[in-house]
Amino acid sequence: MADDPLDDAGTKTETEGAGDDWAAALSEHEGSGGAQAPAFAELGGSVSGATPAGSQNLDFLLDIPLNVTVELGRTSMIINKMLQLTQGSVVELDKAAGEPVEIFVNDKLLGKGEVIVVNERFGVRITEIISQADRIKNIG
Repeated sequence: MADDPLDDAGTKTETEGAGDDWAAALSEHEGSGGAQAPAFAELGGSVSGATPAGSQNLDFLLDIPLNVTVELGRTSMIINKMLQLTQGSVVELDKAAGEPVEIFVNDKLLGKGEVIVVNERFGVRITEIISQADRIKNIG
């Protein structure tokens, strides 16, 4: 029954009607001089006046937002101690004052730096960027 273009009521099915549309379009196209090969630019070449594809890809990457985090230190505490914290409480961290802070980009270690104050705002001066090999190890 798959070859039968008629349904149970004896009328044409929708797929048959669509086939007629394709047949009409093909006959019009054949009458206009035959098929032509589409024109595509070569993969390796660039269109004159256009920027190289590598530059466009790099520009796309430059607009990706990154989350930068500076970690002053860490501590662990039980819930009971945390619930007792009030305004003015001091939380002791595992780093000494003046020790370099870690700089993370999207939760991956980028380097170390020192905390500075500029115009009453905190900032970080980058003092060390980890090696490219170490960064690759941190990705995985």
